[in-house]
Amino acid sequence: MHLMKSKEIHECAVHKAFAKLTILGFELEDLKLDLKRGTIGTITIEEHERLIAGTERRIQIWNYIAKLIETNE
Repeated sequence: MHLMKSKEIHECAVHKAFAKLTILGFELEDLKLDLKRGTIGTITIEEHERLIAGTERRIQIWNYIAKLIETNE
């Protein structure tokens, strides 16, 4: 088993955090576009707005995690 060095772990963590932020950004764009188009499926507008708010919160959390990772050199 290959044990990663601290620098390797740090670099992988940076990449994973920013990949997650990218995916969440796409999800948020899709959710907002679905709401604008009215293509939200069988859920209510309020439920869809909660999905948007939840995604925005997850982005805030992942931004915080990314900041912690970057400043912990």
